[in-house]
Amino acid sequence: MFKDYIAVVTGASRGIGYATAKALAANGAHVIAIARTVGSLEDLDDDIKANGCGSATLVPLNITDYDALDRLGSVIAEKYGKLDILVGNAATLGDITPISHLKPKVWQELIDINVSANYRLIRSLDPLLRASRNGRAIFLGSSNIVRDPRPFWGGYAVSKAALECLINTYAKEIETSNLRVNILNPGALRTAMRARAVPGENAQILDTPADLMPLMLKLCSPDFNDNGKIVDYVMWKEDKDNFFF
Repeated sequence: MFKDYIAVVTGASRGIGYATAKALAANGAHVIAIARTVGSLEDLDDDIKANGCGSATLVPLNITDYDALDRLGSVIAEKYGKLDILVGNAATLGDITPISHLKPKVWQELIDINVSANYRLIRSLDPLLRASRNGRAIFLGSSNIVRDPRPFWGGYAVSKAALECLINTYAKEIETSNLRVNILNPGALRTAMRARAVPGENAQILDTPADLMPLMLKLCSPDFNDNGKIVDYVMWKEDKDNFFF
């Protein structure tokens, strides 16, 4: 499906990012996997090699290293000459606490990672994505908490609301190009972030990041031409055959 495609996946060392990088590579893409954790990136590389399809370039990078993100586009252009897919997955939860108790440092980290890093990625990678015949950019949202605010989740919710506005605006700006930009709302999945957010939850009742991959790959594919959509995994799962019709 993605033979000869070049894809960037952020937050690729675990959870949804790991599963996405693995799935794209399994379908033929070369994945530029970005994350802070070297050991987990190496595990990802081993998994990709074991599948015998696709390949990866590991980029151990803090997503708030904005200078590095600013250089990323030119580095990819020089080495690969193109970029077809961007999956902006890296995110932080912050603290589940009343807004009045949220520390300024934590607030700033939420904005830096969940919003500003994605802005810098867009700024750096936009020319390459627009130049692709089938450019696709998918960003992980959390629309439920944006639409239905919950006590103590204010910092995270505000950052995701800002991200949603950023991506929806970007989608409007590129709508006359070949690039398609969408938001994927994964809902509650069995991830480390979810376990930290809801520590008493029975994780076994949750879907895994692997369960999300058919929908993720659909959004990345050249056959998916919708733009500026917020695609909800739970709604898709309930009516897979008719969801996009």
